[in-house]
Amino acid sequence: MSTLKNKVQLIGNVGQEPTITTLESGKKVVRLSLATNENYKNSNGEKQTDTNWHNIVAWGKTADIIEKYVNKGKEIAVEGKLTSRSYEDKEGVKRYVTEVVVSEILLMGNNN
Repeated sequence: MSTLKNKVQLIGNVGQEPTITTLESGKKVVRLSLATNENYKNSNGEKQTDTNWHNIVAWGKTADIIEKYVNKGKEIAVEGKLTSRSYEDKEGVKRYVTEVVVSEILLMGNNN
């Protein structure tokens, strides 16, 4: 277990069309949001769904795969690591973001 220091695996549906940016260096970065659903029963026995949204970032060949094959609604599995960063918005307010930087992607069964 000592090798599992920062590893994230998620299966979910893409929330909006991926945003593709090509940097001046020629590197390509793709950003998307991924919704994961957890189902459970509440105290009355009623089925409930809890949806969480994750910020996903991919570079290089992984970004190329997403650009070609992934669109809004597509179910994907990703593996990567958690990263955190901060930036200042237009009003000068410091914002904090946690993202999953993807090292592997698997395209799942539904074809949206």
